[in-house]
Amino acid sequence: MERKDFLKNGFGFLGMALVAPSILLDNNGTNGACAVTRAETEGPFPTKDPAAFLKQDIIGNRTGIPFTIEITMKNINQNCNPAEGLLVDIWHCDKDGYYSEYGGPGNPFQTKDMRNEHFLRGRQVSDKNGLVTFKSIFPGWYQGRATHIHVHVYNNKGKSYLITQIAYPEGANSAVVQVNASTANGYTKGMSGYTYNAQDGEFRDGVSDELATVTGSISAGYVLTHTIFVAGPVTGIDENINPE
Repeated sequence: MERKDFLKNGFGFLGMALVAPSILLDNNGTNGACAVTRAETEGPFPTKDPAAFLKQDIIGNRTGIPFTIEITMKNINQNCNPAEGLLVDIWHCDKDGYYSEYGGPGNPFQTKDMRNEHFLRGRQVSDKNGLVTFKSIFPGWYQGRATHIHVHVYNNKGKSYLITQIAYPEGANSAVVQVNASTANGYTKGMSGYTYNAQDGEFRDGVSDELATVTGSISAGYVLTHTIFVAGPVTGIDENINPE
C-alpha cells in the first residue's frame, strides 16, 4: 500500500474528516487573505495521549541544535484576531528522523523501535496574543518528506479545529541546509536524498500558508515563527487551561 493511501484510509482519513469544514472554507477562498490554513494529514505518528504532554519543553532525552517554536493562532470568525484558549499540539521527528511512540519490526514507516520513548511532542494553550511557544531541537528528516512539524488544534472540549503541518524555507543558505551539514551536532544525513517541498507528498500542492520563518544560527540556535488561521468560536474564547 502506498504511504498516501495508508494515510487517507487510516490516521489521515480521521484527521481530514475532523477538519472538513475548514478545508471547504479554505478551498472556496471565501475569506480572502483571512482564510483557514490548509489542512494536512496527521501522518502515521500522531500523539497517542496529547493531554499527557501539556508542557513547553518537549526535548525529552533527544540531542540537537536548540530550537524555539513560536506559533500564533488567529480566528477567522473573529476578523483574524488572536485566538486565545486553544489547545495546540505539535510533534516532530528527532535529528535522525525518528518519532517517539512508534516503530519496531513490521512498522512500514519506522523500523527503529521508539514505542517506549516520549520525546518531541507537546501541548500548549494559546495566550491572549494567540501565542504558544515550545522549546525543542531542530528536527532532521526522513525519506520521502521535507523537514516539517505536525500541528493539531482543539478546543478544551476536544473539538478539532484543524490538523495541519508547518513547512521550512529552503535554499542554499537555509537553516535546513546548515543544520543538516552540522555533523558536530550529530546531524549526519546531510542533504543527499532529501525531499524538497515541491516534491513532498503533503507540500507539493503549495506551502504559501504553511511556510514558517526560521531565523538564527548553528551557534545561537534557531527560532521558528508561524501563524495558523482556524475557524474558531464565533463569539468569546474557549476556556483556558493553564499548563502545569
